[in-house]
Amino acid sequence: MEHSVLVDELKRRYQSASKSEVALSIHLFGIEFADALQGASVHLIAEEATGHPSYGTEIRKGMRLAKYVQLKTEK
Repeated sequence: MEHSVLVDELKRRYQSASKSEVALSIHLFGIEFADALQGASVHLIAEEATGHPSYGTEIRKGMRLAKYVQLKTEK
């Protein structure tokens, strides 16, 4: 997956999340796109999408959780 696509997706999720669920939406992004994010600069993606490079740490948390959780789909 291209860098710009990952940035756009994270930006969309970041902007649509309620203030109390921003970190959660970033964790879910990391879980869902863990494979595509391997080898990518998550701090750069976070900075370009949110203006906060420190959210790269939150993306990494989601990536580490990915092997232990399965996302639910809405019905």
